[in-house]
Amino acid sequence: MSYARDGCSPSPRPPSIALKSAAPKSLLLTGATGLLGSYLIRDLLLDGRKLAVVVRRSRKQSAAARVEAILVHWEETLGKRLPKPVVLEGDLTQPLCGLDADARRWVASHCDEVLNNAASLTFRGSDRDAEPWRTNVTGTDQVLSLARETGLRHFHHVSTAYVCGLRSGRVTEDELDVGQQFGNDYERTKVEGETRVRAATRAAGGFLDSATIYRPSIIVGDSCTGWTSTYHGLFAGLRLGHTLLTRVVKGTTSGPALLGLIGVAPNDTKNFVPVDWVSAVIAHAVQTPPARGTTYHLTHPEPLSMDTVGRLIQQAVEAYSKDASPDDPDLCDEQWFADNLGTQLDIYKSYLRNDPLFDRSHTAALVGHLPCPPLDMPSLMKMAKFAIDHEFGRKSPLKTAANPSPAASTPPSVARS
Repeated sequence: MSYARDGCSPSPRPPSIALKSAAPKSLLLTGATGLLGSYLIRDLLLDGRKLAVVVRRSRKQSAAARVEAILVHWEETLGKRLPKPVVLEGDLTQPLCGLDADARRWVASHCDEVLNNAASLTFRGSDRDAEPWRTNVTGTDQVLSLARETGLRHFHHVSTAYVCGLRSGRVTEDELDVGQQFGNDYERTKVEGETRVRAATRAAGGFLDSATIYRPSIIVGDSCTGWTSTYHGLFAGLRLGHTLLTRVVKGTTSGPALLGLIGVAPNDTKNFVPVDWVSAVIAHAVQTPPARGTTYHLTHPEPLSMDTVGRLIQQAVEAYSKDASPDDPDLCDEQWFADNLGTQLDIYKSYLRNDPLFDRSHTAALVGHLPCPPLDMPSLMKMAKFAIDHEFGRKSPLKTAANPSPAASTPPSVARS
């Protein structure tokens, strides 16, 4: 199997160490409906791994319908049927993830490890009862509590490379809290969540046999197709450029110059990684028992310069966004654009700072056969076009699936109405 399944040149992916004899049970997955989660569903099912997913009901769809929409997308893309994961309707912020006694008994009988992929990307939040604390800390606590009660002894946890906070220089995979300062509350919550996972291991006096930590940098779209379902990080600047450049005449402004006006140095670098590669690495590690108990920086070996990001914003909006009319009485000048971009991107400034050097020794040893795809201008433009075409999430990339029968994906003993 390779992680390039949608038309790009595939990289060979040798089979993971077989788990059928050692781990015949299901993997319990959280965060399944997010961007990375949807790819993990695909890759783990293609690897032959049984899955159970804890999913929250949305305002418009049941948990089962949300998962079915993801399956329909992948089945149409791959041209093949996928096994159905077991869907457990719950809420990570509730005690024991909101699962009732029947559901917990089912997990105890049918699952043997958990992959906690749920996360809030909210950057600021002083209220610990709100996001990002609610999901990244309270949610992690509840997944740990569920694991303890149901006997899950191997815990996989998706953190972030930005637990490093405002550090500079080289950051190793084994380091966590070294007294660093933080750029936002998201980083604080991810350090706290990761600390709690580590504290739950037997080595620290807890109950887990292993805790495996995955720290991706800023996840962007699919390296082959540009497909994405979330629009953070790289897409935040692109979205504002797309919106605001409809107010100025094409060619009167410069993406790199505008980033400079909000305090970003062109030689500073940011680390972006395509979602398909991140998913492939995690799926491989989950399927490889010797990989357990290690922390992995899922970062790109060639980070992007902010000059490249600025040129991407400029080229993408000029190629794909609606032109402003020179006769529009509401046209504004470049300084207006820069002022508004700076104001609206203020919350992201901490993410636009220059990155440290993320050591990737553990990751390279595990997945040297899975090189991270290059993020060149053609692949970045493909991502930008996908984002603009889908109006940065206003047009869903997933089709609305018909409500499936709960029994089709949920065991009768834990079926929800």
